Amino acid sequence: MSAPDDLASAVRNEPPVQEQAQQETQEQERTKPVGLGPVGWLRWAWRTLTSMRTALILLFLFALGSVPGSIYPQRGVDPARVAQYFKDNPTQAKWLDRFWLFDVFSSPWFAAIYLLLFVSLAGCVFPRALAHVKEIRRRPPAAPRNLLRLPHSAALDGGLTLEQAAATLRRRRFRVVTGDGWVAAEKGYLRETGNLLFHVALLALLFAVGAGGLYGYRGNVLVVEGDGFSNAVAAYDRFMPGSRVSAESLEPFSFTLKDFQASYVATGEKQGQPLDYLAKLTVQDSPTSAPREAELKVNDPLDVDGTLTYLIGHGYAPAFRVTDGKGQVAYDGPVPCLADDQATYTSECVIKVPDAQPTQLGFLARFLPTTVPSGDAWVSVFPGAANPTVQIFPFAGDLGLKSGQPQSVYQLDTTSLKPLGKMSAQPAPLNVGETKELADGAGKIQFTGVKEWISLQVTYDPGREPALLAAAAAVIGLVLSLTVRRRRVWVRVKDGTVTVGGLTRTEGGGAAFAEEFAQIVTALRGGTDGSPAERPEATGPDKPGTTEPVASEPDKPGTTEPATREPGASAPDAPTGNAAPGGRPDEE
Repeated sequence: MSAPDDLASAVRNEPPVQEQAQQETQEQERTKPVGLGPVGWLRWAWRTLTSMRTALILLFLFALGSVPGSIYPQRGVDPARVAQYFKDNPTQAKWLDRFWLFDVFSSPWFAAIYLLLFVSLAGCVFPRALAHVKEIRRRPPAAPRNLLRLPHSAALDGGLTLEQAAATLRRRRFRVVTGDGWVAAEKGYLRETGNLLFHVALLALLFAVGAGGLYGYRGNVLVVEGDGFSNAVAAYDRFMPGSRVSAESLEPFSFTLKDFQASYVATGEKQGQPLDYLAKLTVQDSPTSAPREAELKVNDPLDVDGTLTYLIGHGYAPAFRVTDGKGQVAYDGPVPCLADDQATYTSECVIKVPDAQPTQLGFLARFLPTTVPSGDAWVSVFPGAANPTVQIFPFAGDLGLKSGQPQSVYQLDTTSLKPLGKMSAQPAPLNVGETKELADGAGKIQFTGVKEWISLQVTYDPGREPALLAAAAAVIGLVLSLTVRRRRVWVRVKDGTVTVGGLTRTEGGGAAFAEEFAQIVTALRGGTDGSPAERPEATGPDKPGTTEPVASEPDKPGTTEPATREPGASAPDAPTGNAAPGGRPDEE
């Protein structure tokens, strides 16, 4: 800075220009907003996560995330339908699988919503529960000085004592306290209790679901008539255990499928529609227990000490005997088929005979339960096995079972196989007992009979019953929070004058409380409790007979005359100080 500038500043009795700049910089630093910092951001994130609004949003996302689980087939429930979906819509199924839409309830995004919802509800409910406990222990507030300014008020004739007023209100299940010339009564605490019960029940429901995911398991298995099943990990076609489940956790039961019966509508417009499914089992609850007979139906599972076995699907398993080129029986047994048409149960089967000599054999088969000719083709017209036949498509060559690549038992890779004989889209079907000779001396295949298979889901969920109890508690809590109203009533006796005032703390409950308040006034006048109420002599706002403007609530802006209260008395509709942030105890 130049000397003339310093001299001019000194003459004006001002600090030098350089000092002014430093002072301005310091002032800007003092007035600059201070950042939240790491702790502040963490506090903000926690308050946002544990707010009721966030909990409701997460609950909505939890319900919305469950929708794909009911729209798309799930691997944990019906893997055969998932495989069929991939066959029918390969491109779409590939994209859906990338977003875990065939395993919704075990997907990472569903688990993230679940955990965030659990934390949000826990952080929201527990502080409100503590506040509600304090609210329950708090005495009703003292009566305002001028009760006639309340929304519901009345003046009574003299002769009523405080003891009589308190007894009348106690008979109506109010919590009552008395003071110097007044009686205060309040009830409706069950509203907030029900609200908290609902949220705690939701929390318990989430906990039960989580416990079931940790200590429960699910498994799918396909059983053909005449075969058995033992509840062991190796016996499952697909096994999905919880993270805390071991092989020793499984209940050691077993059963044999003796017979499966499916009944359908035989005639009429609903021909072919299923009527009933029944599986007859011989069950052994433990290795040392005696066998017992049991029936398995849809929605009627087999229960063995909490382990439930559900019937979820069925199909046909035609039986074949394959004789190779050297005259040896290389295969003899049933083959489960997947239904290609649910209306007629036309099914497709794959038979792999790796032990055939001199070359391996593979067959594609089309099973027709009720076969009728249709021009140059054969079709099935009924899902029941009234006239069962099979169409055989034989192949020979390397099946690729030793390549190390996994293969599906329901698919046959024909890239390394050659057809045996002339292939036709509609070969002549085989009836039960008939045999088809294979070309090139490769052997023969005989259709020996028809069996049926059932697909089962075995589940163990220790959180099932707690989840049921939590859901029932949630319903009870919701009913209480929607039907119970929080209200207060005061009676003041002064100089022979009795005034009564009432206030509801529930939004929208004024109309219902008006009728109850009229009954209370009638009871205080000496009438029968619950008799038709008379019109109160003194009325609140918007009531006929009011001679001067009155405020809707005491101590509100716009009143024509300030309402007075006794020292230490709180406003009747003011929060009691222990409500959850952002609202009164009975508000969300």
